[in-house]
Amino acid sequence: MDCTDRTLTPPISVSITSDPFSYSTSSTSPTQSSPTATTPSPPQLILSPCAACKILRRRCADKCVLAPYFPPSDPLKFTIAHRVFGAANIIKFLQELPESQRADAVSSMVYEANARLRDPVYGCAGAICQLQKHVSELQAELAKARAEIANMECQQANLVALLCMEMSQSQVQPIPQQLPHESSSFFVDDWEPLWT
Repeated sequence: MDCTDRTLTPPISVSITSDPFSYSTSSTSPTQSSPTATTPSPPQLILSPCAACKILRRRCADKCVLAPYFPPSDPLKFTIAHRVFGAANIIKFLQELPESQRADAVSSMVYEANARLRDPVYGCAGAICQLQKHVSELQAELAKARAEIANMECQQANLVALLCMEMSQSQVQPIPQQLPHESSSFFVDDWEPLWT
């Protein structure tokens, strides 16, 4: 049974034996393969392209500038930044920065792009303005609470002072006590019989 060789990438020749369920493949030359024994080739490590190259549909180079910052597991990160800044601007911006600052720059670009998608007019400035307004409201509430605490502390100090004054006055003025013989003579002198 004859088999025609088909050229694939990479070129593979297939030889079919009399058994329809057994076959052997070899790369490039059919003389190296034998129908009974095949040598297993070491598994090739296939690196998936970064999210940026996958979205841009281009080949991811070994030293791709975008690969360390846009992993293939998080394509949304590059999609958002690409919609606002564009791939060429992101690449140019990263190439101008030293490698120690690139990760922070990518985080800033993604944050700014998210803000621009939510608020196309003001972007991050709108979010910063809202946060500053919220901070000023909280500071006003904090100042009001501190004033109330100071007022309550003053009232408490006044109450404590009044209590101390009352206690000191009660200790200074002793209760007058009568001697026992004076009280008995008083009752004897003023005693009148009930019957006459």
